[in-house]
Amino acid sequence: MAKRLIPAFNRILVEKIVPPTKTNTGILLPEKNSKLNSGKIVAVGHGIRDKDGKHIPVSFKEGDVVLLPEYGGTEVKLEEKSYHLYRDDDILGTLHD
Repeated sequence: MAKRLIPAFNRILVEKIVPPTKTNTGILLPEKNSKLNSGKIVAVGHGIRDKDGKHIPVSFKEGDVVLLPEYGGTEVKLEEKSYHLYRDDDILGTLHD
């Protein structure tokens, strides 16, 4: 049975992107000093309400590739895969090709 986690309020579920350690032909790649801490958004919450009761939606959508803070977030394991939960305002930005 597949589990699906829908984040609450303004939280975002992210699967971190791990850079490859070797090529398709088996050549080991050296570690780079400037690793980019990024991830792909798997699910988003519905947003929050401000003090006047107005709905504030989440700034990101599923499928966005985002820049993550070095520390923070809550690790969640679902079916042997590791994900992280962040608040909407913890995400540093989106990455585009």
